[in-house]
Amino acid sequence: MAKATKNLVIVESPSKAKTIGKYLGSAYQVEACMGHLRDLPKSTMSVDIENDFTPQYSPMKGKEALIAELQKASKSAACVYLATDPDREGEAISWHLKQLLSLPDEKTKRVTFNEITKNVVTRSINEPRDIDQSLVDAQQARRILDRIVGYQLSPLLWKKIRRGLSAGRVQSVATRLVVEREQEIEAFVPVEYWTIDALLQCIDKPGSFTARYFGDGAKRELHSEQETDAILADIQGKAFTIRDIKRTQKRRSPTPPFITSTLQQEASRKLNMTPRRAMSIAQQLYEGVDITGEGTVGLITYMRTDSLRLSEEATSAARDFIVSRYGAKYHPGTVRQFRKKSGAQDAHEAIRPSNVRLDPEEIKGDLTREQYRLYKLIWSRFVACQMADALYDAVQIDSVCEGHIFRANDQIMKFAGFTAVYEEGRDDESVEATSKLPDLDGSERLLADKTEKNQHFTQPPARYTEATLVKAMEERGVGRPSTYAAIVATIQDREYVLKKDKRLYPTPLGNVVTDLMVQHFNDVIDVEFTANMEGKLDDVEAGKTPWKNVLRDFYKGFHEEMLAAEEALDGVRIKVPAEVTDEICELCGRQMVIKSGRFGRFLACPGFPDCKNTKPIVEKMPGRCPKCAANILKRKSKKGYVYYACERGAECGFMTWDVPTANDCPACGQTLFKKSGKGQMKPFCINEKCPQFLPEDKRGYKRKMPAATTQTVENAEEIAQATPKKSAPKKAATKKKPAAKKPRAKK
Repeated sequence: MAKATKNLVIVESPSKAKTIGKYLGSAYQVEACMGHLRDLPKSTMSVDIENDFTPQYSPMKGKEALIAELQKASKSAACVYLATDPDREGEAISWHLKQLLSLPDEKTKRVTFNEITKNVVTRSINEPRDIDQSLVDAQQARRILDRIVGYQLSPLLWKKIRRGLSAGRVQSVATRLVVEREQEIEAFVPVEYWTIDALLQCIDKPGSFTARYFGDGAKRELHSEQETDAILADIQGKAFTIRDIKRTQKRRSPTPPFITSTLQQEASRKLNMTPRRAMSIAQQLYEGVDITGEGTVGLITYMRTDSLRLSEEATSAARDFIVSRYGAKYHPGTVRQFRKKSGAQDAHEAIRPSNVRLDPEEIKGDLTREQYRLYKLIWSRFVACQMADALYDAVQIDSVCEGHIFRANDQIMKFAGFTAVYEEGRDDESVEATSKLPDLDGSERLLADKTEKNQHFTQPPARYTEATLVKAMEERGVGRPSTYAAIVATIQDREYVLKKDKRLYPTPLGNVVTDLMVQHFNDVIDVEFTANMEGKLDDVEAGKTPWKNVLRDFYKGFHEEMLAAEEALDGVRIKVPAEVTDEICELCGRQMVIKSGRFGRFLACPGFPDCKNTKPIVEKMPGRCPKCAANILKRKSKKGYVYYACERGAECGFMTWDVPTANDCPACGQTLFKKSGKGQMKPFCINEKCPQFLPEDKRGYKRKMPAATTQTVENAEEIAQATPKKSAPKKAATKKKPAAKKPRAKK
């Protein structure tokens, strides 16, 4: 295989091996280990607690051939460079490789790449280091802690609630956050309040604007209709005068570059990507993509980081790009540095493009749709973070009548600054009301041309989305950048939490498990306790605390809680309440309940075993079937493709990929549909006999979708498999290279 003169470089993935191999040349053999090759076996706890928490590692099943290949390559190599990912887990994988391949110290070198570009790869190979044992120990401590909790708590849940359940040191805390948020919502008592809007018309000259009641000298909340009517009676038919006009200039500064948590949050808000999917696509961008004229290029820096630091080389390149693309006024003149977050490791840079001059639009044809969208998000955020502030002219007008102040605000952009490239998404979609204000000098008299009173109620805290749950975990110190995506995915996979309309709801199972954990394992599931444990693991990484001390301190209290829980729950079996639905069993008339099985959730009759009726869960959509006017249901094929079909099934035969809306066509009266996907889409009519009919090839899809009115439910699965998915990988072999393309500028 390898010659004695070659050096062996071991990375984690084949795509990274391909990219790095191109940069290092023929003197190096680059192989992929495909992640962990040695771990704690799943069949047992594999931690000898009595022997001071000694882990019992063994080679992973199914990887024997790969291990043999790497052993053969390492024996004939002049030097072995362990180039796994630059984090705790990557360090641990390198350590395991060294042990598994029996590599001598003098032949083993550790290298890391914060970005996979030729300069960085070459520099890192020339500046190797030893394996950082503190990083390895921190990972070992985390792995063993999670193994102890999972393998001792999970059997207890099996005995007391249901087989197949699991508990985790961090996942249980994340579930608790969702459960407690739901409890807050249920306990919330809304408070009534009222607003008054007045359309104020200038008496002496043209001009009008809308102002909202502010107060009587100081800000005042209106809590009843009686208070509101009293103010309306006071100002009825009376003139307003302008008390104050404030004109100010407001500045908005750009948000920092991405770290792991903010990337996951923004990808969820703007791209509708789950944290797990966002990290998977980011990994592809980091490891390398084939770019026309450039070869295989790592497009972004390492994506698991909590550091806001940017290198001088990166900020200098950003400055040159901004000045050349947008002009000197779009750069603030100085480098923007961002304050390090408390507890951040700062081991790597923030997430940024490896080469800012690789514009997303120029390389769009070389990327899949998801790669392009995520790369554009990262690229835009980085460029914007080094741009000038956005400037706004803000005007506030206070008008008074009978002592009642009505306030109007307006804000006009004066200079776009960083917003020319990027603006951060929002979790709270509410926006402060503004009104286009006329040019007034303060001497004008005004009259309320129209007044409007509105009743409101305070709203409970919003349920978590995947983005806001990641944000909450980060703020509370629960988990670390490498674990956020896995935690959010795990609590949904275990059916402790259900996502509906992008919001996370606890299931009855999640409530029951959380209640048991709170009652008997309060330390394990305590947010502050978990955050403190993360701090202890950070101390291990920094070399301040021996890793087994952390395990000893934790296990003493945990073991006591386990013994107390087993005694308290002796002979107890906890029943999970059924989720009752409005669906009526057509066989016996009972209200059906939601059950879980091997293939997910389904409806079942609670009369089992007398009545064994079951059916899939379907969601009723707005609108009516265009063929028979029955209800339209949202369905999912066995392969996971979503489509919409008539509730009468094969009897009617209607199905479509387009989403039914609550609106009717003004021309023919049939239900309007919209293109599937994220964002606001313009509705269209699918009735071929209607003058406003929109053909399939004009509905905005990149490829022609199957005609809605000609497909049936029976062949939905066949169509779904034949229809290209948005995330399908591009076919590099069929890509046509553009002719006479100019070479891009290098860094």
